[in-house]
This record gives sequence, structure tokens and C-alpha cells, in this order.
Amino acid sequence: MTDPTKQPQPQEIEKTLSSRFPTAYTILFLLIIFVAALTWIIPAGKYDRVMSEEVGREIAVPGTYQVVEAKPQGFVDVMLAPTAGFYNPDSYVANAIDVALFVLFLGGFLGVMNATGAIDTGIRSAMRRLEGRELWMIPILMTLFAFGGTTYGMAEETLAFYAILIPVIISAGYDAVTGVAIVMVGAGIGVLGSTINPFATVIAANAASIPFTDGMGLRLVLLIGGLIICAVYVMRYAKRVKEDPSRSVVAKQWDAHRAYFLQKHDASEEKSVLTGMQSIALVIFALTFAVMIWGVSSQDWWMAQMGGLFMGSAILIGFIGRLGEKKLTESFVDGARDLLGVALVVGLARGIVVIMEQGMIADTILNSAETTLGGLPELAFINLMFWIEVGMSFFVPSSSGLAVLSMPILAPLADFAHVDRALVVTAFQSANGLVNLINPTFAVVLGGLAIGRVSYDRWLVFVWPLLLILTVFITAVLSIGALL
Repeated sequence: MTDPTKQPQPQEIEKTLSSRFPTAYTILFLLIIFVAALTWIIPAGKYDRVMSEEVGREIAVPGTYQVVEAKPQGFVDVMLAPTAGFYNPDSYVANAIDVALFVLFLGGFLGVMNATGAIDTGIRSAMRRLEGRELWMIPILMTLFAFGGTTYGMAEETLAFYAILIPVIISAGYDAVTGVAIVMVGAGIGVLGSTINPFATVIAANAASIPFTDGMGLRLVLLIGGLIICAVYVMRYAKRVKEDPSRSVVAKQWDAHRAYFLQKHDASEEKSVLTGMQSIALVIFALTFAVMIWGVSSQDWWMAQMGGLFMGSAILIGFIGRLGEKKLTESFVDGARDLLGVALVVGLARGIVVIMEQGMIADTILNSAETTLGGLPELAFINLMFWIEVGMSFFVPSSSGLAVLSMPILAPLADFAHVDRALVVTAFQSANGLVNLINPTFAVVLGGLAIGRVSYDRWLVFVWPLLLILTVFITAVLSIGALL
């Protein structure tokens, strides 16, 4: 570690936090090129689709696949893909622009909150009270995020928590990766073990023509068992890092991370007491997230409503904090600027899906899976189903999108293999949840890493043993389910 009395300069911090590994933007653009290349190799095709009242979307009709005229994606399509990721440039239909705007509104909200000084003071106060018990924050917080994941598919909403949680975790003596893991792995294992998640379990079950409650017991096993595995893994890593910071996967960025996330941190006792204004601001801050969760889970809120909520809360906090019109505006704009890179990541990630849709290769890949699975015995069927969904999840990270795409075709095949369709739904959601812990086409992954200033290669170094353990666990659960 460097001399703690010497504060690194902003230029030094940025240089240290940079990585020789390609940036998220480069990774995503290379993936756009790769998928575009696939449209020249994989034949174009499509299934007939009908509107399903149960699912609320059009679903594919089994046995209707047909080859259509190829639509290979060229240079112009690749160049337009980042824009098309936000909205369709021909029809002006929105794609990911709502998520990107939500990210900017969130950044503005955090900027205003930081301007009050309430977060910094709250961090210092919390660390004094938690001294000696910091490690238990990890399983508690991961359980809360897992609850959000299993009930309403908490994903994009987690972006709101990285900037808040990581400084707390770093103040407790851990590293930025620990903070990222609490949010990303916590919510991710909840989605992997979805129970009543309407964007995964419910849509998939409806598309498979079964009640969503079928297979609930097995999914609870995945949820509870997976959460225990993940919490223990992150706690062991965090304890190791706190005892010896050189064992952190981001050890070279240790000082830079502390300087970046705790640049306003002052451990003096007199600055660890919240003022009345700051206390009120923190209450509004907490209520904002509570209202967001309530709105998403029970009021059908999505990005527009959440963005409006954060903007309204920012104005209210600015008024209570007596920031004034100029300071309020500047703080909001500065906060939005801090998350501008994340907003761009969202559009680029969606651009990959756009290229695949325009090239009409998704249905061809699905038809190959349908052909491969036909006539297999139970164990082979369910395990191959899992790996097919793993592969498809890289190209279709959206749980609802993948459910609508794959379940109408693949779920009926379970009848011929004498496998319960509910097990197919479980295989789908566990595969999608597992892949989305590392999927570069899933904007939440690269977005969360960008906020945490953790490079993608460092995240892979941290998470790959956990992925291996979870894969073995999921395979065992699915295999037992097929034999019962």
C-alpha cells in the first residue's frame, strides 16, 4: 500500500483505476460486430407467432419454423446499432432509452443527495456503530437484494444502490468488488431462484402452459441453497481482503478506490453527527427507494415512473437542504454526468439484441435447440436444456424476452422426454440468472462494474469459482428433480 498520508491526485486516481483490459464500450462494440458476423453465417428463419393473452405478448408456434430471406447485417447496421439500442431510428419506437434516462435521473438524484453531505456523515456514523460487526452486513444485504430478485426480478433497479453501498463497504475495510458482489450477486441469485418473479417465472410458466406455482418447492431450494453459497463465498472473500488487502482481486487499485469513493470522507468525531437537515434528507432518501420498490412490485411502475420519482425526490431534498436553485441544478447535472457512461453502456448492450433481431437468427438458433433435444432421456434432456438456455442467455439477457422466445418451443418437448414442464421453467430461469452474473450483453453487469470502477476482467477473476460452484449445485438440483 502507498503512504496513507499522501493523498493521490485525481489524475493519478484515474490512471490507477484504468485497466489494460478493454473497456465496457469496446467489449460491447466487438460483440455487436461478432453478432453481425453471425448473421452472414447462420441462416435467417422465423416461427409463426400468435398473440397469447396469458403471456401478454406474441409467442412462437411449435413446428412452424421456416427459412426466410437472409438479412445479413453490414457496416451501416453495425454503426447504427448503438443508436438503435436506444430507439428504432425508422419507427422511433423506444428500446433502451427509458433505462438510460432513468440512469441519468438516478445520477442527478445522488448528486443532489451528496451535496447535502448527509451520505458522507451517515457513512461515518454507521461505521462507528457497526465497528466489529461489519461482516454481517454482507449476508443481511444480500438477502434483501435476493428478496427483490425473487419477487419482482430486481435488475436495473439495483443500479441505484452501487454508488450508495460501495463507499460504506470500503469504509468498513473491504474492497469495491465486495460492494459490487453484494448487490449484483445478491439480486442475481434471487433471479436465479425466482419464485413469483413476474418477468421470469410467471411469463415462462404461462408460455409453457402451466401454473407458475408448479415447481415452487424446487425453486425455493435453488433460492435458499444458492443464497447460502453466495453469502458464504462473498463473506470469506471479504474477510480475507480485510485481513490482507494484497489478496484483493483489485489490490493494485486499493488506494485509488478509497480515494475515489471516500474523497470527502473525514473520520473526525465532530463530523460524524448528523444535523437535523441531514437526518430528514436521509429519511426522504430511504423513503424514495421504498416507494420505488412498492411501485415496481405492485403498481406496474417502470423506468419513466421511477425516473420521475427520483427527480421529484431530488428537488425535495434540495429544498430541504437549502441548496438554492443554482447549487441544486449544478449538483443534479454533475450527478447525471457521473453516470453518463453507464447510460451509454445500456444502449450499446441493447444494440447487440437489435442486430440479432434484424438478422433474424434467433429463431434459427432456437430451431436447432428444438431438433437437438428431441427424444433424449430425462437426465440428458434437462441438463442439455439448461446449457441451451445458458447459451441463448448470452444473446437474449432479458428474462422475459428469453421466456417468450424459448418456452413455447422448448417446454412442450419435455412431454416426450417424460419431464415435468415446471422443471424446464426452472432450468430456464436458473440458466438465465447464472449467465447474467457475468453477461456483457446484460447492461446491469457492465453498468454496475462501471459505477464500482471495477474492470470486467477483475470481476471474472473474482466470480468464476462461484459460477463453477453454482453450476454444480444447479445441475444436481435439476438432475434430482428429473429423477423424482
